[in-house]
Amino acid sequence: MKRELGRKLYSISELYWICYKAMRTIRYLSKAKKSKDLDEGFIERIMLAVTEVNGCAICSYAHSKMALEAGMSNEEIQKMLAGIMTDAPPEEMSAVMFAQYYAESRGNPSAEAWNRIVEIYGLSKARGILGAIRIIMLGNAYGIPWSSFFERFKGKPDVRSNILYETAVIIIGSLLLPVAMIHAVVSNLLGLPINTFR
Repeated sequence: MKRELGRKLYSISELYWICYKAMRTIRYLSKAKKSKDLDEGFIERIMLAVTEVNGCAICSYAHSKMALEAGMSNEEIQKMLAGIMTDAPPEEMSAVMFAQYYAESRGNPSAEAWNRIVEIYGLSKARGILGAIRIIMLGNAYGIPWSSFFERFKGKPDVRSNILYETAVIIIGSLLLPVAMIHAVVSNLLGLPINTFR
């Protein structure tokens, strides 16, 4: 079943925390790529799973292209963008499902779900998976209002958005990015946990 378009517009406050969390874990994604814990196909499956939940047109386009370049078939990509994850390799399925759940929970997964991912993949690989999820969440959170803004001027406004929201994200969201990055660097230097749970 296809998800309803427009479920995932993020508030300015959510944008800040999405950016902060992405900056906290980008280093783990880089390490996982360098160590070959995560290959490009695995990363693209994670990114497509999150993008499917959030419904970001820009990210769907960009990551479909990257997924093809990583060796995924057009059929698998189209299925993933339709919410059908059955073609993912069995060893990647838990990560792909966690990625969907992470996006559906608006970046607030349960401790139990995270601990299960650590149990399945080990801490280092799990952190790389989390880094991939959080980077695409950041892309989606900013990509949706940016694409909505430009489509509006082509006569195709996004029914889930409005010009005020789009402008606020573009202006205020851009000002918050460096603050969230500094916040993340300080948190990393202090050794604060990368996950907090309710």
